[in-house]
Amino acid sequence: MSKYQSFTQIPDYAQEFLYYCRNIKNMSEKTVHEYFLDLRIFFRFLKIYKNNFPDQDFDSIDASDFSLAELKTVTLSDLYTYLNFVNEEREDKIAARNRKISSLRTFFKFMCKQGYLDENPTTFLDSPKKPKELPIYLSLNECMSLLESIDGVNKVRNFAIITLFLNCGLRLSELVGINLKDITGNTLRVRGKGNKTRDIYLNQACTDAVSEYIKIRPKEGLPPSDRDALFISRNKKRISNRMVQTLVKNYIEKANLNNEKYTTHKLRHTAATLMHQNGVDIRVLQEVLGHANLGTTQIYTHLENKQIQDAMKSNPLASVQIKKEKLLKDTEKQE
Repeated sequence: MSKYQSFTQIPDYAQEFLYYCRNIKNMSEKTVHEYFLDLRIFFRFLKIYKNNFPDQDFDSIDASDFSLAELKTVTLSDLYTYLNFVNEEREDKIAARNRKISSLRTFFKFMCKQGYLDENPTTFLDSPKKPKELPIYLSLNECMSLLESIDGVNKVRNFAIITLFLNCGLRLSELVGINLKDITGNTLRVRGKGNKTRDIYLNQACTDAVSEYIKIRPKEGLPPSDRDALFISRNKKRISNRMVQTLVKNYIEKANLNNEKYTTHKLRHTAATLMHQNGVDIRVLQEVLGHANLGTTQIYTHLENKQIQDAMKSNPLASVQIKKEKLLKDTEKQE
């Protein structure tokens, strides 16, 4: 049984929503699980806020008995109070609060569509604006240092993993989820967010690295659920997110790079940045990265603008200034 199948401690109508997301909307198990966690926090908060339930052990509150009649009393003001709670009490950052808002919007839209509610309290609920930050990425020389640092018993597998990250801009979950059948020649079919698939064409470095790994990839003793997984752990199972994050962190450290600054996700930024710097059109880059909106990809054009500014500042004449006294004298002569 999947670890995502048990939706406990939330009301039946909320469970119905999650089954709808999984079976009708065909959302990924990861997304449905995140919705469940967000809703569980929300209903636990409502039980305290609306019913004066003791909150000394928040994470064990069973909110499955929060009635539909009680849900109908939830207002926009209540949602603001909830967001203040997750901000101050649970110290959620902007990204986490935005995800919770997205979960609530989808949930209440479903409740209205199904006729459970007459009014949607999230209609005028705005999301906090996240400050735009330029992506952090490795330089070309740093990429070479990272690749050259790979050694050890699993160096062929790990070299293939990091090569795919740096060349294809994959998300962590996308890389871990690759199956053997997803590779056809030099084409890799990737399952991204929302179970959306896209095809990525592998360059020579990728095809060579993957081919070398497949030659030594374990074939015996694999559980049925993992027999088709591309990357296999030493326990003869599909490699986990945590293991990939750990090996990337270790090699970044071994390459004498900052493992606090550079993470697995920064390798995705690196691939995107290097492609854009070498002439890949922003719309093509959107398809490669699997971004639903072009606006998400355009952060790399902001990076380009920053580089232009830095280039202008690097001009040796950038710091030359006319002395004010001379400028005043010249002006007086003209007058």
